[in-house]
Amino acid sequence: MKTMQVYNTLSRQKEELEPKKIRLFVCGPTVYDYSHIGHAKTYVFFDVFVKYLRSQGRKVIYLENITDVDDKIIARAEQEGKKPKELATFFEKEYMSDMKSLGVDAVDSYERATDHIPEIVSQIERLLTKGYAYETEDGIYYDIAKFAEYGKLSGRTSQQAEDAVSRIDESVNKRNRGDFALWKFSEKGPSWKSPWGAGRPGWHIEDTAITEKHFGSQYEIHGGARDLLFPHHEAEVAQMEAISESPPLARYWMHVGFLTVEGEKMSKSKGNFLTIQDFLSHHSPRLLRFLILKSHYRSPMDYTEELLHQTKKELERIDEFVWKLEDAKGQDSDTNILQKARESFTKAMEDDLNTPEALAAVFELVREGNALFADNKLSKGEAKDILTFLKEQDAVFACLLPSKREIPPKTVRELLLKREEARSNQAWQEADQLRKEIQQLGWEIEDMDEGPRLKPIA
Repeated sequence: MKTMQVYNTLSRQKEELEPKKIRLFVCGPTVYDYSHIGHAKTYVFFDVFVKYLRSQGRKVIYLENITDVDDKIIARAEQEGKKPKELATFFEKEYMSDMKSLGVDAVDSYERATDHIPEIVSQIERLLTKGYAYETEDGIYYDIAKFAEYGKLSGRTSQQAEDAVSRIDESVNKRNRGDFALWKFSEKGPSWKSPWGAGRPGWHIEDTAITEKHFGSQYEIHGGARDLLFPHHEAEVAQMEAISESPPLARYWMHVGFLTVEGEKMSKSKGNFLTIQDFLSHHSPRLLRFLILKSHYRSPMDYTEELLHQTKKELERIDEFVWKLEDAKGQDSDTNILQKARESFTKAMEDDLNTPEALAAVFELVREGNALFADNKLSKGEAKDILTFLKEQDAVFACLLPSKREIPPKTVRELLLKREEARSNQAWQEADQLRKEIQQLGWEIEDMDEGPRLKPIA
């Protein structure tokens, strides 16, 4: 097995990914709204990560939670005159539909928070017994001052955590500003019975209850978006390691970088909030996956119209190359462009899943392959091997190769060759007639500086 390196947020450095069997938990959505393209960045990455690990012979169990009880859900439901459960169920279905559209299908199990109330209650009871939690008039809270290593994941001291808490649980009864709710007493909205009174779980306790049930107190990888690093993931560490007294909760922590739109954070008030469904109403799922994988998962990504246009052109370059591979008739070139591409691709993927470098290897293969095509030096056998390589990688990326609808049939490609021959002979009337025949078959021609390009008629 190859040696793969991943960046571990916990150690702040790249480490060898040693286990052959991996339990991976990724924080899923809070289902109170439609998922946006920032969510897509996270879940497409982990989809590719898992598919790549499995392609290399590793066994991966991929678990994702669904937060279906939360203050945001309750507020949105009240605003729309719906029951929280009804609203959460609706947006969970929409999320699943989005993931299916994007080809995100590596997850083994989705687990709802509300299906794990007994496990949540059990964890809170143990935290109370060990002195890490305390009861107030409005709920049960975790005392961050009691956990000596609080802040080790995000690199913050307890005081820094106090000064920079986001999505905070407000209460005048808390001991420390950074303390967070484990259980919220409630008389309205969703509630469950507990030893302390009716209420609902806090946000952070849901995930550790789910992972302890399915993975135990320790597992290999925890992943999620970078904005969850603090306070959410920090709280998970504090909860589970206080209960188990066996750090670390996860051996490796992986975080996906932020996504902005035209240089700004997505916000409905700014009018730049782009849902996955908004995007897919105008573009293909393949385009969004490719767009995401062009940037390294840990790096910030700025979504712009210019980047979108550039990405479309890059996919068209790959498509044209694939069409040429299917029609290759040249002589053997005795080159090793495929071997070089395979080595470069693998080296990039083993280096913290560097998808931009892996794609660069693909485009270098396209460039060198086109040069051989120009000299009629790429044989049918070589073309077949290259196509097989691209298909192997597309099983992981799910965006490298065009769909069947995007590949012009052989009849259309042959008509295009005849049209090019007619144009070179200045037989313009014949060329126009061939263009019409191609259009009747559902394809249009764009005459570019680098040659003609076929596109399916929408």
